[in-house]
Parts: sequence; C-alpha cells; structure tokens
Amino acid sequence: MSYGTSAALQLAVFQQMSNDPGLIALVGDAIYDALPSGPLPPLYVVLGTESARDASDKTGGGALFEFMITVVTETAGFASAKVAAAAVSDVLVDAPLQLNRGRLVSLNFYKAKAARVGSGDVRQINLTFRARVADDT
Repeated sequence: MSYGTSAALQLAVFQQMSNDPGLIALVGDAIYDALPSGPLPPLYVVLGTESARDASDKTGGGALFEFMITVVTETAGFASAKVAAAAVSDVLVDAPLQLNRGRLVSLNFYKAKAARVGSGDVRQINLTFRARVADDT
C-alpha cells in the first residue's frame, strides 16, 4: 500500500473545488481545508475525514481513499445545502485531477447523509467520495 498520495489527492480536490465558477457562485470563497477561527458564513464547504486502504496491484502501489466533503448551512431547510452539495458532486465526480504525486485512476460519488445539527437551524450534508490513486513513484 502507498499512503504517499494522500496529501496530493487532498490538495487536488481542494483546488478543483476552489477554482470552479459554479461552486464559487454558490459559496464564494467559503471552501475550507480547515475551518477558520471566528464567525463562519451562512453556507460553506469543508474537507472532512478520510480513510484509505491498500489498492496495490502487480503494476505498483496504490490506495483506495474514501473522503468526506461537508456542506453546512444556517439557512432554514436543506434547499441551499442540497444545491451546494450537488455542485460539489458535479465538480468532483470523474474530475481530471492532476496530482503532484501519483495518478488518479477514478473519482466517484459513494454516498451522502443530510441531517440537522443539534437543535438549531444548522443543516449539514456529508458527501462521501471514493478515489483510486496509483502511486507510480
């Protein structure tokens, strides 16, 4: 197994979302790798958890990553969060990401969960994606 491509995948995913005009039109620059301190905007996107497992084969090392992108809104209802979540999915599924280490083999949507957070008006959608990355180094 090679976990060496993890940082490259994360950077490429972040850049892909941060440079997409459609997603920017919905959330502005509120696309985070880590949440900033202080108040947050009413709608934002943040990279979340990741897990990886071996996907090496006879051609070389590799890993299958499952990673989460979370869309959060303080707006009543799920409508704005679902529109932003759809934009995230559109931006990432089968995106031709260029990694600074390794090679992206595939990037697919796996699952999503929409839920209220606490007892307030905060809504959250956790999108899980699967990426297969070959480590050709």
